[in-house]
Amino acid sequence: MRMRPIPGRRALARLPFLLLAALGLWLIGQGAYIPAKAWLAQILLERAFAESLATGAPARPWPWADAAPIAKIRVPRLGVEEIVLSGGSGEAMAFGPTLLPGGGRLGERGTAVFAAHRDTHFRFLAELRPGDVIEIEEISGRRMRYIAGAGRVVRYDAFAVDRHAPHPSIALATCWPLGGTGRGPLRYVVAAEQAT
Repeated sequence: MRMRPIPGRRALARLPFLLLAALGLWLIGQGAYIPAKAWLAQILLERAFAESLATGAPARPWPWADAAPIAKIRVPRLGVEEIVLSGGSGEAMAFGPTLLPGGGRLGERGTAVFAAHRDTHFRFLAELRPGDVIEIEEISGRRMRYIAGAGRVVRYDAFAVDRHAPHPSIALATCWPLGGTGRGPLRYVVAAEQAT
């Protein structure tokens, strides 16, 4: 005598496969979400920078943003162009380099410090050479050129800048090692003097 399959048993047997497929789709969606968000954020930051240039006042890229574009960093030899955000917070650094509070003012005596993540916006520091030109354009329209020096590795708590240095300079800082993914106490810093 032939036994009939119990209704619902087939559906129950398929359940693990359906759950696995749903989990796979969810993971693919999560993997695509972050790059899509980063891509859209860069478009909104470009628009906010253009608006800031037109008005001379920082414009937020989206209503709930905790930072606004204040400048743009360019390294012509490398084809790099990054929008600099105000505030210096970790949230702002998710979208671009930030100008850290506590440093000097751009274009004035002292050292202005920019910080960004080593695996995104400051990835180019691995290719930056002494003598490279770094251009800074503020939202006021003022443009400055700096000449890069050699990079150095320092402990985060031993890194200090002279806010009252006799000449305008900048420092670009990120975590070390440049190819790393974990946290650590070391920072890679490139100092640059304003071109005369």
